[in-house]
Amino acid sequence: MTARVLIVEDEGPLAELLRYNFEAEGFRVSHAETGEEAEILVREERPDLVVLDWMLPQASGIEICRRLRARPETRSIPIVMLTARGEEGDRIRGLATGADDYVVKPFSLPELMARVKAILRRAAPDRVSDVLQVGDIMLDRLAHKVTRGLRDVSVGPTEYRLLEFLMESPGRVLSRAQLLDGVWGRDAFVDERTVDVHIGRLRKSLIRGKERDPIRTVRGSGYVFGEPPGR
Repeated sequence: MTARVLIVEDEGPLAELLRYNFEAEGFRVSHAETGEEAEILVREERPDLVVLDWMLPQASGIEICRRLRARPETRSIPIVMLTARGEEGDRIRGLATGADDYVVKPFSLPELMARVKAILRRAAPDRVSDVLQVGDIMLDRLAHKVTRGLRDVSVGPTEYRLLEFLMESPGRVLSRAQLLDGVWGRDAFVDERTVDVHIGRLRKSLIRGKERDPIRTVRGSGYVFGEPPGR
């Protein structure tokens, strides 16, 4: 599971607890302490889901939820609100503002995880699916195995993560910066040329004989996984 989750929580210990548990489940996690920081990260990273605390310094979680729902580019991002407010009126207000779900503190971590996964299965099924398939290439996350047609494909750990990230967005051009962020992490000190090296290694593993190259280079933009349209 490689969905990206943005945790917006100003309580340090709770934020670390959430980060640890989400990462243990295979999510890529970003963290913001304020609503303003969260809005910046949403624009930069386009998370698959936002876990948003109601009580934040400066702008409240309700206000941030309202802003995200008001913008076309962030309107469809699922939001799970966290709050100590358990009254029915508060729950209705949170949902009416646009939150997809509402969890009252103190909450059960397994329940929160179950709710998040249920939302992602509806909103971003490729991010949580156990098996990804594009054309004749299949990636089995549970078995950690890649096949093309009837043959097994041997790839290194970095190439595996790179292939997984590409297969989550078939037909979409991904820039080198997006690939670096998604595969190596935004804090990694890796040159963009490293992406080209690993793309080359991945191609060598995936292609045998007259098989088509499933990775297209888009000059000046990046890479896209999948065969050209009309073929």
